[in-house]
Amino acid sequence: MAVSTKFFGKSKEGKDITLYTITNAAGMQADVTDLGAILVNLFVPGKDGKKDDVVLGFATGEEYYDNASFFGATIGPSANRIGNAKFTIEGREYQLAVNDGPNNLHSDFEKGYHKRMWDAEILENGVRFSLEAPDGDMGFPGNLKISVTYTLTEDNAISLKYHGTTDRAALLNMTNHSYFNLAGHKAGNIEDHVLTIHASCYTPVVPGAIPTGEIAPVAGTPMDFTKAKRIGDEIRADFEQLKLTKGYDHNWVVDGADGTLREIAVVSEPTTGRVMTVLTDLPGVQFYAGNCITPVAGKDGAQYEVRSGLCLETQCYPDSINKANFPSVVYTPEKAYDTETVYRFS
Repeated sequence: MAVSTKFFGKSKEGKDITLYTITNAAGMQADVTDLGAILVNLFVPGKDGKKDDVVLGFATGEEYYDNASFFGATIGPSANRIGNAKFTIEGREYQLAVNDGPNNLHSDFEKGYHKRMWDAEILENGVRFSLEAPDGDMGFPGNLKISVTYTLTEDNAISLKYHGTTDRAALLNMTNHSYFNLAGHKAGNIEDHVLTIHASCYTPVVPGAIPTGEIAPVAGTPMDFTKAKRIGDEIRADFEQLKLTKGYDHNWVVDGADGTLREIAVVSEPTTGRVMTVLTDLPGVQFYAGNCITPVAGKDGAQYEVRSGLCLETQCYPDSINKANFPSVVYTPEKAYDTETVYRFS
């Protein structure tokens, strides 16, 4: 296991952006950067031994400032959507950026954690990124201290561990927004990928993709991935939930979630034989089929467009802060935020 560094560009503040390369003995490689604690590259062997980069992204740090689709980004302090861009904690209402219709999406497009420089600490088999955010930052409460640790294992898994502390009741619901294409980031449409999600329920949405508060069964609907299914098989079905979001872009309720690390999803790609298994200790996963990727030039001459990649964003449910029956996303000085997600390849 080794970690090396190289220059990756200049931040808007004039600081050097660094790319950290983590490699293991099996030939897997992860490249992460201190701009946004972003996962830039992930090289994984296929069945023929050939390595491909399986995440969408850009060739330079500067390009991530125009990252409209949040490729590889660490999203915080709140991932996904908050209805009407406001919430209440301990009787006090907090107003956020209105940036997705009347709602809030991913905290703030320009000021979010994905566009900040993080402090970096090189570890034996990974990198820990840390930042501090003051009370009132982007409208969120609490003086926050946040870290995200990327670790590469010898069995070809990448682990993401999040840690957060606050000096007052605060909202924390973070995620990583990597887009995966197991055929290689330049391979185009992901509809031939085969997906299983260990979730017998999901959270339906209203226009604007805010959950209704219902936890609905997937059985008998195109949302059923309890058995392996090609992503493209039902993505255009005559089903209102899919019409609302132009395809899959919903939260699935993880079966048996109890705060321990468990397998929640498996994705396979038939031509390369690559399989990605997702494990998390979180109760939800947002499966997004890349329905609204803004056409853009990516790294290595790639052209990304609609459905060039898929996301499996582990998190608490969207708008949990405003739904009493959803898992709590409130943390206090006595209750730290600690969670782990693992993407394992075979």
